[in-house]
Amino acid sequence: MLNRRSFLTRTASLTLATSFQATRAADRPLDIALVNATVWTGNPSGGRETAVGITGDRITAVGAELVRARTAKTTRVIDLHGAFVMPAFVDNHTHFLRGAVMLTQPNLLDSKDRADFAARLGAAARSRPGKWILGGSWDEQRLGGELPTRQWIDGATADTPVAIPRTDLHSFLLNSAALRLAGITRNTPDPAGGVIVRDAKGEPTGVLKDNAKDIVQRVIPNPTAAETDEAMRKGIAHGLSKGVAQVHNPEPFDWNTYVALRRLRTQGETGLRFYTMTPIQDWEKMADIVAKEGRGDDWVRWGAVKGLSDGSLGSRTAVFHDDYADAAGQRGVRVNTLENLRTWVTGADKHSLQVAIHAIGDQANDDVLDLFAEIAAKNGPRDRRFRIEHAQHLTAAAIPRFAKQKVIASVQPYHAIDDGRWAVQRIGSNRLKGTYAFRSLIDSGAVVTFGSDWPVAPLDPLTGLYGAITRRTIDGANPNGWLPDQKVSAEKALICYTRNNAFAGFTEDRTGQIAAGFLADITVLDADLLSVDPEKIPSVKVLRTFVGGKQRFGEGA
Repeated sequence: MLNRRSFLTRTASLTLATSFQATRAADRPLDIALVNATVWTGNPSGGRETAVGITGDRITAVGAELVRARTAKTTRVIDLHGAFVMPAFVDNHTHFLRGAVMLTQPNLLDSKDRADFAARLGAAARSRPGKWILGGSWDEQRLGGELPTRQWIDGATADTPVAIPRTDLHSFLLNSAALRLAGITRNTPDPAGGVIVRDAKGEPTGVLKDNAKDIVQRVIPNPTAAETDEAMRKGIAHGLSKGVAQVHNPEPFDWNTYVALRRLRTQGETGLRFYTMTPIQDWEKMADIVAKEGRGDDWVRWGAVKGLSDGSLGSRTAVFHDDYADAAGQRGVRVNTLENLRTWVTGADKHSLQVAIHAIGDQANDDVLDLFAEIAAKNGPRDRRFRIEHAQHLTAAAIPRFAKQKVIASVQPYHAIDDGRWAVQRIGSNRLKGTYAFRSLIDSGAVVTFGSDWPVAPLDPLTGLYGAITRRTIDGANPNGWLPDQKVSAEKALICYTRNNAFAGFTEDRTGQIAAGFLADITVLDADLLSVDPEKIPSVKVLRTFVGGKQRFGEGA
């Protein structure tokens, strides 16, 4: 149980101390001087610099002359030998706790055949007999294209229950032991917004889609607080090693990450900054927390809610205007009804909570844009910053609506080079024009932000940059880029990973740029991302990551 009064007192004290420190920092010598660097500031006015100075948790000098003037004997001077310095990456969309837990689960995603897939799960089952196996993730496209079944893995896993997610997190694969524990039989009905996949005889195959996952999640034991904290710390270290200083965490189902982060924050700085979102159906609970306790601090913030309008393309549960090209009569699954979404979004927005809604299919995106327009008009003007998470498949008419309605397009570039291997099979060539339309959205004037959707995709902004800039699918089949007219320039991609993400999380006044007075969240790389061959971006190395003025990854950390 969190001690609310203790947390509030600590947060208030830290906020006052941070404000005082920022004011006094400008008068003190530098604590750290990064010199002989290639600095991309991310500032809208552009320009390059060669040095950055840090005092306390703030950037207090930008440019060689200013840094030199404020360098004292006590300053730690780091010669970067021309390394590339930039505002630290911000990831707009992670499922951080799940991703952190999966760091210690079996790696399944690069399995190439059924036998190897089963063998990896069998090894995991033998190493932890009787304990649930909840990761890694699978992708039937890498296993021949056919959905896996419980029969694939039963022999290898025996009585060890298995509930592993598809890479998009919208489907689970269960073995027979897990089906028994969940009480799922041929007579179990499909829940609203979910599908229990069945074979020709009506028996469950082991695959559960969208809301059907809830049936098994009810019987999976919760980890202890100590286990959760250990996983979170491993996830934080992993993020810092990738040059990430902050993540947004939109969770539509549970409060587990929020609770874990509140607990970690009472123990001190979290090392990585978090903007955590909670389920939109619980908006009243979050509104009450904000009213009584505020919205946290720059380490752990809250005050946003996330909901789902549909499923995923890979699971054929994304909602489209027309049938799937490879599944006549199917147009997706509404995970929540429009009536429920309307009620929840109206209430949350009226109480000044930021609202983010997941939408994949073109129908789902149109529906959410319509809802946002209706509710903005009803609740009146304010700086609300509605977000659509993923915005993957859009009609031509939807693209300009993001800028017109001031809706943020929160997209994940790696999905384009992953799904691009097979998306045409799902929706046909005619609908590809509005698919992962990053360039069109940016050119239309929309605020576009980039992230990973970790663990659906790697928590690695460099792979996301590579995807956005090159559009080369991960199977190597599109060397000139899949839908190449949607390629994004390197600088615009960097803006989407820094300044635009800061705006999307209401921290543009202190993060997302290298500027005096901003928080000293800085990433150092071994190559200039604005001039390196885009094909070499995945091999660029993160040398150092600074968060809040402290080096938290790299030599000397």
